Formats: sequence, structure tokens, C-alpha cells
Amino acid sequence: MKVSELAKAAQVKPDTVRFYTREGLLNPTRNPDNNYQHYDTEDLRRLRFARKARQLGFSLAEIRAILDQADDHHSPCPMVREVFEARLAEVEQEIEQLQHLRNRMQTALVAWQAMPDGTPDGHTFCHLIEHWDDDAESAHGEDQRHD
Repeated sequence: MKVSELAKAAQVKPDTVRFYTREGLLNPTRNPDNNYQHYDTEDLRRLRFARKARQLGFSLAEIRAILDQADDHHSPCPMVREVFEARLAEVEQEIEQLQHLRNRMQTALVAWQAMPDGTPDGHTFCHLIEHWDDDAESAHGEDQRHD
């Protein structure tokens, strides 16, 4: 298969095929008559695998390591589980941080609805940001900003 044929079979753009080829995940042969790269069904299988792995959040280096282990006839499954568990923990932490940010943003927006517009006066840049949590700090007696 040519680049365009492999791309069509895998439902990706030709640039995706070229990218994975440059990254060493696909191993096309060269046609000696026209020097075109020729891909086979193994390249199609590897390309589909790489796309699925990317959709699950695996990095290019991790995909390469998985394929390398498989090429050496070693099961990459233990490594996949380990990497995936660590990645899931990272994602869950990011979600928690984003939920906290969302809550702060919602609180700020409610507070800003009651605040008048201000003009920078040499002492402030934007009083909405500089004073949005003053009421929360007064009510709790502490600085709420732990960032």
C-alpha cells in the first residue's frame, strides 16, 4: 500500500501516516522502481494500534516501548497496566484541580455581578480580581488563596 492507501484503510490523513513513519512506529519498505514507500498489513495493524493507544492517553514514547516489547515477543501488558494506572491517577488529580478552579470561578463570577466596574487608578489594575475574595477572607478569618 502507498501512503494514501494506508491512510484511507486506517481512516487517517496521509500526514498521520508520514508522522508515524518518521517516528519509527511504521516500517515501510522502498519500492526499488520508484522509491515510493510501501506499507503492508502489519503497518496497518500498527497504525490502528497506535491510534487506539493515543486515544487512551499513551504518549508516543510509551507506544514505541509497547511495540518494541511486542516486537521482541515480550508481553507489554504489565507495563501497559502500570503506565495506565499512573496516568489515570494523574487525570483524576487534574479533574479534582479543575473542579476546584471551576468552583473558584463560579464564586468569583457571582461576586463580580454585585461589584461595579472600576477604572485603574494607580493603585489597582482590575479591582474585580484584586478584591473578589475579600468577603470570603473576612468571613473565614484567613487567606483562602493557597495557590
